[in-house]
Amino acid sequence: MLGLGSQIRPHVEKRFSMPWSRPAARMREFVLALRAIWSAWEDGGPLEHRGAFYTHTLMTPAFTPLSHPHGPPRVFLAAVGPLMTAVAGEVADGLLAHPFLTERYLREVTLPALARGRARGGRDLSTDRVPFELGLSAFVALDDADVEAVRRQISFYGSTPAYRPVLDLHGWGELQTELNGLSKQGRWDDMVGLVDDEVLGAMCVIGTPSEVAAELARRYGDVAQRVRFNRPGEVPPPDRFADLVDSMRSAPGAS
Repeated sequence: MLGLGSQIRPHVEKRFSMPWSRPAARMREFVLALRAIWSAWEDGGPLEHRGAFYTHTLMTPAFTPLSHPHGPPRVFLAAVGPLMTAVAGEVADGLLAHPFLTERYLREVTLPALARGRARGGRDLSTDRVPFELGLSAFVALDDADVEAVRRQISFYGSTPAYRPVLDLHGWGELQTELNGLSKQGRWDDMVGLVDDEVLGAMCVIGTPSEVAAELARRYGDVAQRVRFNRPGEVPPPDRFADLVDSMRSAPGAS
């Protein structure tokens, strides 16, 4: 599996010092360029990709990898907005949903955008060689420390203009304005208290391992094939989510 994500404009320009332009269109072509390169390696044909952003026309034997029996990796795209989500549906093998997510946004915005992308790409999921998969990075909290860590992370993500549509869908758009203003002043600690329990509960599943597993299965069990337990902050020890993993495997509606 290969996971790809575009990042937001301030990070691309100010953190990585790279040019910014049309991220969805660029990502679509990037995936097509990758597939052209892999095809040339696998089939031995000429490399011939010419696009608006990328050109790849040279592949000499000296730089062609040795053949292997595994085939090209599946490509998963990270996406929040409908344009990038549609690109995932059109050209990728899976979507990695952002943790700044609610069940309502997933069902009302993400899934329809995926469907539009699949239709645009002429893809029939019932006959695809590799089934399309939806992966979640779900916020979970098993204790008070988890709750506060997630609340802080939501306040950070919520300050990002690109993620405002998630809040707007629920009528919480002004929260983004407030968080963004505080972030520009460097008042990160003051941002945390603006994330109330309603917002927290919509984005994070809180409870015992069995309660969290049951709620994750209720919210997403019919649409998601993968889930990562997202607990911001320090990396938890390997056994931190052992009971939650066991509960997920036995939860009604989970597979």
